[in-house]
Amino acid sequence: MTRIQKHLLALLLGVAMGVSPVAAQAVQYTTPSWWFGVAGAANLNQYRGTTQILNGDLTVPGAFFHGDGIGLFLAPTIEYRRPGSRWGFQLQAGLDSRKGEFDQILTPCNCPADLSTDLAYLTVEPSIRFAPFAGNFHLFGGPRFAFNRSKSFTYELGINPDFPDQEPTAPVTADFGNVNARLVSMQIGAGLDMPLNPDGGRTRYVLTPFVSLHPQWGQEPRSVNTWEVGTLRVGAAFKLGWGRREAAEQPVAVNRQPMPVAKPDPKVTFTVHSPGNVPVQRRVRETFPLRNYVFFDLGSTSIPDRYILLNKSEIAAFNEAQLETLTPKSLEGRSGREMVVYYNILNILGDRMRNNPGTAIQLVGSSELGPDDGMAMAVNVERYLVDIFGIDTARITTSGRYKPVIASEQPGATLELGMLRQDDRRVSIGSASPELLMEFQSGPDVPLKPVVIAGVQQAPIDSYITFEVDDAEADLASWSMEIRNDGAMLVHRGPYLTNRVSLPGASLLGSATTGRFNFVMIGTLPSGRTIRRDTTVTLTKWTPATDEEGMRYNILFEFNDSRAITLYQDYLTQIVAPKIADGALVVIHGHTDVIGNAANNQRLSTARAMDVHRLLEAAITQAGRRNVVFEVRGYGEDETMAPFENTLPEGRFYNRSVVIDIIPRK
Repeated sequence: MTRIQKHLLALLLGVAMGVSPVAAQAVQYTTPSWWFGVAGAANLNQYRGTTQILNGDLTVPGAFFHGDGIGLFLAPTIEYRRPGSRWGFQLQAGLDSRKGEFDQILTPCNCPADLSTDLAYLTVEPSIRFAPFAGNFHLFGGPRFAFNRSKSFTYELGINPDFPDQEPTAPVTADFGNVNARLVSMQIGAGLDMPLNPDGGRTRYVLTPFVSLHPQWGQEPRSVNTWEVGTLRVGAAFKLGWGRREAAEQPVAVNRQPMPVAKPDPKVTFTVHSPGNVPVQRRVRETFPLRNYVFFDLGSTSIPDRYILLNKSEIAAFNEAQLETLTPKSLEGRSGREMVVYYNILNILGDRMRNNPGTAIQLVGSSELGPDDGMAMAVNVERYLVDIFGIDTARITTSGRYKPVIASEQPGATLELGMLRQDDRRVSIGSASPELLMEFQSGPDVPLKPVVIAGVQQAPIDSYITFEVDDAEADLASWSMEIRNDGAMLVHRGPYLTNRVSLPGASLLGSATTGRFNFVMIGTLPSGRTIRRDTTVTLTKWTPATDEEGMRYNILFEFNDSRAITLYQDYLTQIVAPKIADGALVVIHGHTDVIGNAANNQRLSTARAMDVHRLLEAAITQAGRRNVVFEVRGYGEDETMAPFENTLPEGRFYNRSVVIDIIPRK
């Protein structure tokens, strides 16, 4: 071992001697036993011995004796160590470069000669792991099994300096002969585990700087000459592991007759969110975006009868502002007015193309049965636009494919395939004509220009009461509520299985305008025991009193994608933000459909709402607006709060949204 190698190894040992074991503490999750990660390092290679016969065709005039170089080591790593044990096991297998250059020599002709090599192996290194101080510092050692992957060399013979006009000899690049295909050697080393996140979480991350010595024993690359390779490896491994949920340990009282110790109750928090009264009969002017999709029923290429299809005599009187008078045969969704608008999408598109003769569209049908079936759906949409609205076929292109560009069914999906495939069976309407598209957006899947509709909001979303039980899905089998008014039992609601439930305030207040209620949450643990949490809240009923006009905007998202907010950045900052006046209330609510995991949908809807809030708040701050109040919440797939139902793809697609209500100052 060289002097530098000895200093590096001594430094790591010195640091480790000063590291104290981490104090044990009660955590929510156990320390993992299995760890997985990747290791990367620099191999500091040293050559010793004699190398002169390079292969059967080339024996150089002088022998090379010493050399060095730096190579790359890169390998996945697996480690097993039981918490509290000093012993463990680790395995690394990957790329191991032993490249280097020999020291220059002078040949008998007084000519300098150089030799370099890209020697490399596939290495498998199982090791025993031992922590001598029961802490994060550990030693490891074991065999090394190496399988040769590269044996190339480059030999260069220079010219005699006494004869500078001599023609130089071209370098020779070839493979060493007599290379051992397999080597068995050994390695010993030391490492220091450095936790990257606090104890207690389910997933733990560790960074482990390490140094290891691979002595020359067993590392003879070839069966001829006496060349040996010794290596000092310096690097780091990044590892992660997953613990199991475990309740914190509690001290046990000592008694002559030992008593059983009850497992502590989980720390369940119960909160009630009750917004204040908004005493208005609120008129809402809604900017409603148009999804550029026409959905088809499974097994059919006909336009479904829930879409409103006109005859030629009706199109002269067609007007986007009067869509409420046209009702589809099967209206789905709580917000019926918006669904009427959406189910008129072909009439809106045909009317806009008729009024803008320079526009063109592309119809792409997507079908799980194949491109021909998708083409048939697209052709039926084209035929309606041509036959009813008289659109020239030269302005419409049609095609078919298996999957839409932005598909709901992802590779490997196994759950809820019926809804996913229903979502993907559609005709997508694309256009490069800005007269048809939503502002500030471009591309084949851009929504069409929105429709502005007006109506009266009878039960604003900000008048709902929301009940939240933190970690109910993880800690409780179910929970329910006892609701009391003035000490008397009023109603029992539940059981519930989700973390959040919303109820309209009027369902509790009845004819009263205000009331003080005691809410008792009764949680059932998996063991069958129950826990209780209670809180008292004063409710104020939403009652129409004055008249004001609010504005509503909808931001649409594709399946499982909260990052699509970047597409709406200009729209939010240049169209929506200027409508927010001083002192306004801005209610931002995120929603998802019911496809997928409920907890993930909750996180997704919150992320969508927070992204919208961040952009709007920055825009109004820059514009100098003051006293604007934001209410930001994510409701996930909560169907009591969802704008639309989830039985049809149209409703699911519109539920993937953030709804923005701008309520002016009273």
